[in-house]
Amino acid sequence: MTKFSELGIRPEILKSINEMGFEAPTPIQERSIPIIRSGGDMVGQAQTGTGKTAAFGIPALQKADTGSKLPSVIILCPTRELAIQVTGELIKLSKYLEGIWIVPVYGGQPISRQLTALKKGAQIVVGTPGRVIDHLKRGTLKLNNLKMVILDEADEMLNMGFREDLEEILSYSKGKSQTVMFSATVPKAIRQIMENWMDKPDMVKVDGKAETAAGIDQFVMEVRDSVRTEAVSRIMDMTNFRLALIFCNTKRLCDSLVQELQARGYSADALHGDMTQNIRDKVMNNFRNGKIEMLVATDVAARGLDVENVDVVFNYDIPQDPEYYVHRIGRTGRAGRTGMAITFASGRKMKRIRFIEKITRAKLTPIPMPTVREVQQSKMDVQMEEVLETLEAGGLREYIELLEPVAEQGYSAIEIAAALMKQKVEKG
Repeated sequence: MTKFSELGIRPEILKSINEMGFEAPTPIQERSIPIIRSGGDMVGQAQTGTGKTAAFGIPALQKADTGSKLPSVIILCPTRELAIQVTGELIKLSKYLEGIWIVPVYGGQPISRQLTALKKGAQIVVGTPGRVIDHLKRGTLKLNNLKMVILDEADEMLNMGFREDLEEILSYSKGKSQTVMFSATVPKAIRQIMENWMDKPDMVKVDGKAETAAGIDQFVMEVRDSVRTEAVSRIMDMTNFRLALIFCNTKRLCDSLVQELQARGYSADALHGDMTQNIRDKVMNNFRNGKIEMLVATDVAARGLDVENVDVVFNYDIPQDPEYYVHRIGRTGRAGRTGMAITFASGRKMKRIRFIEKITRAKLTPIPMPTVREVQQSKMDVQMEEVLETLEAGGLREYIELLEPVAEQGYSAIEIAAALMKQKVEKG
């Protein structure tokens, strides 16, 4: 698997990527970053959720001209929400870069605030087409130093009626700057923009075809992020699962989740790229041998992971790419066995679940988080089965003699049995 360090990314940005916890590029990032860095025009066909923001954001940060207060990169987005999201991602990636200011401009925000920010100077402007046109007409946004134009979700911008605005903005950069476009689809209107405003663009397409393995029951549980650890605990407590694999998107979350699980009394350990190979091998052996019941891992660390008896896979984080989802859940249901995969989501994250369903051609069945009462009842059912097995096995004489004095104190046999059952259930 390719590493970020192999893509010609500046050390300052690599440091930010490492702090964000991401270990390897997604397919669209791996293929796009070298092309955009080379300076050629490019069209990337990729859906939301594939990591495309970093695919264009990293080269954009490297191309930004810190020697000028005028923007050298402009990124156009169809909605204010996406503009805010892209800006936030770029700010995180540029944490250790000096002299780069990123300013979002969009409708619904007081234009005076944007005027002040632009006047101070901005190397990268992220905006919606309408508001960018507004600033161009006012003369508050000057594109004399423009080196790169990026159209994010270009097909969506066309669907929203921004074609004239896009072409007006592109006219400022015709023949002077690099043009990069990302679009989920490439209809005729997109091809016309490519023909009119781009110079022999490279096409990069991430195929939306990733079918999941048969024999895996796939579920989605809508819970707030703060409740995910409790959800894992309840599911493990009310089932007979012996081995669980829990996937997180970052190394930092892996480590903190392991601490939370250990504090709850579970045997858990982490597996991620910051660990030496010797330690990773030791952790894997402990997991295979059942000394660890929960393994918390990142996608990179789990590559090649082959444990036949993993009962359940939890997607604690929704993966960055549907291909990662397929890889993750494929760690269960191996060697002809059935398996279970549970993905946690809430609110706007459900859009990413719909996207995964579309790409993987699989339906994730909604299930509720088990209640405390359901967990308790499940424990009692398990204990009752064990009691019946013990009764059938016999050999109870010495225990009967031990409890006879208690019965003589006025307690019935059923009360004594209930007290012992309660102790056993509450101890887990």
